Amino acid sequence: MKRFLGIALGIVTSIGGFLDAGSIATSSQAGAAFGYSLLWALALGTVCVIFLVEMSGRFAIASKHTITDAIRKRFGFPALVVPFALTMLVNLLVLASELGGVCVALELATGIGFQLWAIPVAIALWLLLWVATFDVVEEGTALLGLVTLCFVVAAWKLGAEPAELARALVTPSLPPDERAHYLFLAVSIVGATIAPYLFLFYSSGAIEDRWDKSYLTPNRLIAAGGMLFGALISMAVLVVAALTLKPEGIHVESYEQAALMLLPAFGRWGFWLFIVSLAVACFGAALELSLASAYAMAQTFGWNWGENLRPRKAARFSMAYTVFIALAALIVLTGLNPMKLTLFSMAITAVILPLTAMPFLILMNDRTYMGSHVNSRFSNIVVALIVLVAAVLAIVSIPLEIIGSR
Repeated sequence: MKRFLGIALGIVTSIGGFLDAGSIATSSQAGAAFGYSLLWALALGTVCVIFLVEMSGRFAIASKHTITDAIRKRFGFPALVVPFALTMLVNLLVLASELGGVCVALELATGIGFQLWAIPVAIALWLLLWVATFDVVEEGTALLGLVTLCFVVAAWKLGAEPAELARALVTPSLPPDERAHYLFLAVSIVGATIAPYLFLFYSSGAIEDRWDKSYLTPNRLIAAGGMLFGALISMAVLVVAALTLKPEGIHVESYEQAALMLLPAFGRWGFWLFIVSLAVACFGAALELSLASAYAMAQTFGWNWGENLRPRKAARFSMAYTVFIALAALIVLTGLNPMKLTLFSMAITAVILPLTAMPFLILMNDRTYMGSHVNSRFSNIVVALIVLVAAVLAIVSIPLEIIGSR
């Protein structure tokens, strides 16, 4: 019975980790600008993240190692330096975008400028990590994140046509104009969906929760069920934006514009549902991202780590997330547009995906670590192709987006 409860909580956790500032920003802008036509990018990213999350859990179960720790031991510290540094830089930018999302939600609720919320939000984030256990972080924020189901309800109430949605999911279509922006958004959507912190966090969480081989099947259910449910919410954001913002000619450049999308479905309550959804989703993602960054730092240098340990028992681990949160708050204080920061962070994430995913794929085929649980050839091909295509598109589209930025 306990294991079945663990499966249910794990699925809820997956939902909470899937929808964040990146998903809300990219999906709302894509829907407002191009209607349903970028749903295929969400579907592509979802397929890849299901494979990666399942692999990361299976790796932790079979090897009793986290991904970062195993990469260091398998390839040596020098081989880890460049990927580690780039991943930490991107994590910092993404963490700043998540904090910015929470701050913007508070600005929309109170009228007080988002920069002024940076320090209070950072302190609240740090304090929760300092005093909470892993289960509290994982399950509490994920359960609160169920409020984001309001986007699914809104898509249904607004009468989204299933046939049109199905066609957009499987048929990529390049628009006649704004092609650079279209490709940039496609890359940003994939980057938001396959954020490396999600599966790095997941493998560390499996170790913290002491998963054994009896969790191999639950792990598959969590990866598939949780990520598909999370994808449904992200797709609903895109669909609602397409149905409400695009007909009005609203090009989403800020969260203030995105906040209008739920009004036709829920009236004035739609504004508050958007605020709560943005705040909860971003705060939950910021918690997971702070932990993922601290996990990676501690595992790279061989420090003691664990959210279930008291801070004095894992002092350098605790210091790592403290410093990350402080630096992210400083970025928010600069006043950078949180949505633009989010979009570019997601696109850069797609660029560095091969540096994280390819060594992981090698480990997944190493019988020294995996025994009989190595990857199938099909899994390797699917993940490698999606990651490489995303990286190539990112390298092409980011310069075009910068040159042609409105």
